[in-house]
Amino acid sequence: MALKTLLRRASAPPVPSTPFWRLRLASIAALLVLGALPMPALAQSLPGEDVASVHAWLREHNPELRALQAEAEAARARIQPAGALPDPSASISFRNLDPDRPWQLPGDDREVGYSLRQRVPLWGKRGLARTVARQSAEAVALDRDAVLRELIAEAEAAYVRYWHADQAVAVLDRRLDLLRQVEEMAGVRYALGMAAQQDSIRAQVEQTVMQRERIQRLAEKREAIAVLNGVLGRPADSPLAPPAQRPVLAVHSADLGDALDALGSSEHPAVLAQQARAQAAHTNVELQRRNRFPDVTFGVGAMQREDGLESMEVMLEVEIPFQQTARRERERESRLLEQAALARMDATRQALASQVATAWAQWRSARKRREITEQTLLPQADAVFQSALASYQVGEVDFGTLLEALNQWQGADLDRVDALRDELLGAAAVRAIEGETP
Repeated sequence: MALKTLLRRASAPPVPSTPFWRLRLASIAALLVLGALPMPALAQSLPGEDVASVHAWLREHNPELRALQAEAEAARARIQPAGALPDPSASISFRNLDPDRPWQLPGDDREVGYSLRQRVPLWGKRGLARTVARQSAEAVALDRDAVLRELIAEAEAAYVRYWHADQAVAVLDRRLDLLRQVEEMAGVRYALGMAAQQDSIRAQVEQTVMQRERIQRLAEKREAIAVLNGVLGRPADSPLAPPAQRPVLAVHSADLGDALDALGSSEHPAVLAQQARAQAAHTNVELQRRNRFPDVTFGVGAMQREDGLESMEVMLEVEIPFQQTARRERERESRLLEQAALARMDATRQALASQVATAWAQWRSARKRREITEQTLLPQADAVFQSALASYQVGEVDFGTLLEALNQWQGADLDRVDALRDELLGAAAVRAIEGETP
């Protein structure tokens, strides 16, 4: 039939050629129509294809990062005003008012006084206040960097679970296909009187069990999608691009000692933020100590009588450090805040060291489990299944042996995927602390 069709097409008269300008008009019209059609967002514009797309979306759209960035900019905006001079004060006074009519200005002998005062902090207080504000702004900026690392780790963990759910469902689908083939084989053997009917029924039961596990894995995927969208600042049910490949989360520390040394050298933003706060508290201690010395206020004034200036005056005011108890308490408060900041820096470093040790143990354990599964268990289980399949076909083993070999083989493949998930989760946790984020 196909040969007759080809012969008929070969013997058909040639189609007359279409003028070139008509082809161009048709192409332009097609492009205009396609451009006018409502098209969904392109897959590559959605996060989820790889880890890099997740990172890029997180940095640009996460609302918590935007809030922290605004707070960091607000803290930097406080640096210059912290060391600025206070606003001057101006005053006007009227003399020789009539007590019976104080709302009326005096007559020809009226006197109007004008004055302008400027308070000037001395002894380097303005520079110290500006330093405190700058160190506090550095702490806020470092807080943003620390939160960014945490959010990247959360996004990577959610993406790993999202990718893992797809891989686990694929393994279960392959297992279901094999079970259907085994069921067909058992049915053929039953029809030939070579096997019992219960073999086919057992294969159906195993398929039902696999379907139930498949439903659970799909639920885990939906949960991972919701978590990942939440970290990215998207609605929970927003679509994600399908994972294109296995996530690559490299751990760059050679061993646990290297990762701990990075924390010991205060390279983590959370530790650096507490260190900046400790420096700000130390600077504030010096600022409070210098507040023992009084500030001065300079002023100029003029006295107007009728339409001319009668006199000028220059003023100098000095604060009297009378409230010594209050000053000593403020100095004590600043010293305690410095001690608290130093203690919090140590606590942060110790907590991070504990986290990196735990994550490192999880990563190494999962990596070894994956390697032994890939290199040893899977080949062994595959060989056992192939042997059981060949033996079942010639009636040397029963159906239960074949089914057990199949479950061991595909179960080992699922264990490999689960071990790879745990390895990637541990790597994400280690990367968040060692600072190896893209």
